[in-house]
Amino acid sequence: MLVILGFAMIAVFMVLIMTKKLTPVLALIIVPTVFGLFAGAGLGIGDMVMDSMKSMTSTAALLMFAIIYFGLMIDVGLFDPLVKFILRKLGNDPAKVVLGTAILAAAVSLDGDGSTTFILTTAAMLPVYLRLKMSPVVLTCVAGLANGTMNILPWGGPTARAATALKIDVNDVFVPMVPSLVAGLVVVFAFAWLLGLQERNRLRAAAPEIWETPSSAEPFTAGEFDGGTSAGASGTGAGRKGGNPGGAAPAGGSVAVLERTETLVDVHDSAMADTALDPNRSTLRPKLFWFNLALTVAVMVVLVANVIPLPFVFMVGAAVALLVNFPKVKDQGTQLLAHAPSIVAVVSMVMAAAVLTGVLKGTGMVEAMSAWLVQIIPSSMGPFMAVITGVLSIPMTFFMSNDAFYFGVLPVLSETAAHYGVSAADMARASITGQPFHLQSPLVPAILLLVSLAKVDLGDHHKKVLWRTAVISLVMLGVGMLTGAIGIG
Repeated sequence: MLVILGFAMIAVFMVLIMTKKLTPVLALIIVPTVFGLFAGAGLGIGDMVMDSMKSMTSTAALLMFAIIYFGLMIDVGLFDPLVKFILRKLGNDPAKVVLGTAILAAAVSLDGDGSTTFILTTAAMLPVYLRLKMSPVVLTCVAGLANGTMNILPWGGPTARAATALKIDVNDVFVPMVPSLVAGLVVVFAFAWLLGLQERNRLRAAAPEIWETPSSAEPFTAGEFDGGTSAGASGTGAGRKGGNPGGAAPAGGSVAVLERTETLVDVHDSAMADTALDPNRSTLRPKLFWFNLALTVAVMVVLVANVIPLPFVFMVGAAVALLVNFPKVKDQGTQLLAHAPSIVAVVSMVMAAAVLTGVLKGTGMVEAMSAWLVQIIPSSMGPFMAVITGVLSIPMTFFMSNDAFYFGVLPVLSETAAHYGVSAADMARASITGQPFHLQSPLVPAILLLVSLAKVDLGDHHKKVLWRTAVISLVMLGVGMLTGAIGIG
């Protein structure tokens, strides 16, 4: 009964948020509560949830103050020069922008921390997406793909857990999986490029006149790109061919994307009026740019060094940023209120996730589901236990914590596999191939931070990212088998 209730609860939860019948917060609270009562939790369900919530408080604090800090940095204009720099380097071609997002996310993921990756990637790239009118869902999808694939690094967590649980050296787990990691990244970049092409086509359809460029058009100068004019430039930017005097954005869309991707197109600041990147916003603090940059670098260094608890790092960083940039108490209050919607959205989701995890663990559903999966594997499939474990790791790490899977389920599977000649190292390597899928779970705080910073609905993110991460996980598993890293007994 617990097995049926457990899988039914997860299925109902996913259906409700992906069809948008309920918001993720409501689904995380209502669905586990109903199923927990059916499982016989009774009045004890409250204690289950509160025990789970205790472990969530530091995460909620981290997300809350990280949102405040980076929201402030966007408001005061810290990232405006970076946006212009990225646009100059990538051009205005969505395909290049999305591919650049994937490369950036993969590079930052080398530090092994998902929250850091998503904070830096979103801070750098979201303004670019907003300026070019690209979908933020594409950003969250690509960042999630890259970070999930890189999560098998030894210092990322899952690989170390697998090695510890099975009492083997972590290098014995990771090194043979390097070809799988490379293959996974290749698929990530391929998905990123295809998503970028889709965005390019969507924007072209929305504003076809922007794509009409005279064959004799000369590259725009930096002055034009920044919304100004240059003595050596003829015409009026994007408006040359589209009939928009003065280079104003065409009515059909404000995104300038050219078939000649080597040509920079003038995307005027007027396109960003009344947005977070409004060049005339009252919160800009150009005179404090170097202070804010130094403060942000200091925060990032301390964060990566991991010498101080991350929530406290962002608490202090946000407090200093508020005090220096907005010395008046009234302005400080205004800034906090301005970011309240994002804070409420993500913190409430973290707290609500405690209901799901509390019920899963407290009612014994997780243990029952794990035991059932082990029991249903026929003996004839014994030699393929490593492959089976790799496939099972995709859904199981999505619906339970890494600790629960690697310390609760993997040892049982590995002990069974040993009877068929499958080594513990093979089992450990196979078990980490599900990490790209795992990182998209609503039980992972980092993914909640990502969708919150990008202001993306979790259901929309899942629609675009889940099948792609499943493909990446299966590719990594397949390459592991081809290279012999994941053997058959």
